[in-house]
Formats: sequence, structure tokens, C-alpha cells
Amino acid sequence: MNINIRILEQDFVLHPLGVAYWPEQEILLVADVHLGKVSHFRKYGSAVPYQAIVENFDRLDRIRKDFDPEHIIFLGDLFHSSLNMEWQIFEEWVTSIDNQVHLVAGNHDIISPLRYQELGIQIYQELKIEKFILTHHPEEHEGLFNLCGHVHPGYKLFGFGRQMLKLPCFYKSTNQMIFPAFGEFTGNYFMEPEDGDRIFAITGKEVIPIQ
Repeated sequence: MNINIRILEQDFVLHPLGVAYWPEQEILLVADVHLGKVSHFRKYGSAVPYQAIVENFDRLDRIRKDFDPEHIIFLGDLFHSSLNMEWQIFEEWVTSIDNQVHLVAGNHDIISPLRYQELGIQIYQELKIEKFILTHHPEEHEGLFNLCGHVHPGYKLFGFGRQMLKLPCFYKSTNQMIFPAFGEFTGNYFMEPEDGDRIFAITGKEVIPIQ
């Protein structure tokens, strides 16, 4: 189940898989996919099933078809490291869709920009749209609301009897919203909200407003 929120008179649809759709701009926002990480693990002997490689693309395609955005903007760390077998899958995916793909470069995005240009993908260090600034790392920009990734935010839910559930989340403060990592095997940094901050935990099936 999605949740709709409004920021600076703009709508954002938060999806249980950790992406957000911005209908006024027809933009799908995705952070920290870390493509290639599974192949990297497998190369060095980790027992990660091959199916995990295609799962990211399957989930991206399901969301893309749900929203049918004009643009898909990745908020950095699209690829985890250098080229490996997942680049070919990515090429095939990009050439099979009719959405315009953009990348706000992150610290893991070390693949040559020429590779992206060949696929018609524009790369930015930051991207300003209306009163919003899209970056990979969280940043402060006076007069602008920051949409970003990098942190892989998570939240710990505590229940009775010492029960604890760890979930990825969208983390919204006064002038910023940090997106959860979309990719598998990325880990979380557990946030400690301050007064006025909002947490939207995700389970894969629903978005849960915490505060």
C-alpha cells in the first residue's frame, strides 16, 4: 500500500519497495540500487543465488509499469563498483523501456560516463527541479528541499517482550527526505529522529508512518 505525502505543494507517492513517484513532474525517484553488488559477492565466493541478480530489475520493472513515469531518476550508487555481468543486463533493460533515465552520480558510480551516454542516460552531480535539489549525499541548500540517498536509512520498531523489527525507511526532516536503499544486501543505518522528523518504514508490501 502506497502513502501520499505533500512537500512544498508537490505530491510524492511513497512505495513499499522504497521508491517515490512525483506526479507533477512525472518522475520516479530511486536511490542506491547498487547493481553489480550481488555479482561482486558471488565472484568472491559468497553463496548468493543468481536469482538475486535479476530481482532488482524485476522490481524496477514492476514499479515502472505501475507508475509509467516520463523520467526515472536514480539518486546515486546505481552501480556498486566496476563493470561486471550486470552491466549487460542493465543495458538490455534500458534499451527495452521507453522512459528517460537519469543518474545523479554517487560515490560508488565509477563506471565511465561514456558508457551511460551511449545508452542516452544523462549524469548530474546535482539536479535542481522547482524548489527541490536532488543529490546523492544529504546536503543543505538554503531555500531548497533536498531529496537524496546514500545513508540507507532504517528504523527499529520495538514491541512487547523485547521484540524488535528492523525496517528500511524514508527519513523526512524539515528540509530533506532521505530515501531507503533500493538494492538487495545493502544494509541500513538506523536513524534516531529528532522533534519534527518523520519516519515512513517500508516492508515491501506497505509503507508504515511511524511519526
